Amino acid sequence: MVNRMNIMRNNRGWIEIVEAFFAVLLIAAVILILLNKGYFKGSDLSDEIYNVQISILREIQTNDTLRADITAATSGIPGKDLPVEWDNPNFPDSVKKKIIERTPSSLNCVGQICNMTEICTLSEQQEKDIYSESATISSTLKELVFRKLNLFCWMK
Repeated sequence: MVNRMNIMRNNRGWIEIVEAFFAVLLIAAVILILLNKGYFKGSDLSDEIYNVQISILREIQTNDTLRADITAATSGIPGKDLPVEWDNPNFPDSVKKKIIERTPSSLNCVGQICNMTEICTLSEQQEKDIYSESATISSTLKELVFRKLNLFCWMK
């Protein structure tokens, strides 16, 4: 009779251990699901930054004067018309002013004008996350010129 009671107590102990194990496993599974769904992610500003960039580029695309300034821009270097860097004095002032005017105070943005087939890269190194968007800029119906305006932004 005594042996039977000891066996029953040992079985209850094992059952409680198994119950505790499954409870911990269930809690861990719920936490992993929540983390995977993104409920505990930090604030991701990339969507907001891309939206700002796209709105700036669309505004430039729809302005005939700015488009004409971009299609007429050259680097000023003989034999190499493009790219036109942000710091280049030949970068159109009107486009530069529009970009600066529309850029939020929390961002730094610079532009670059390239050929459509070129890959535009930021010439200066940054130790921050850089967000890049580009837009095709075409001339008016009188002449056929295609350029690419790249906009590089990063947090201040």
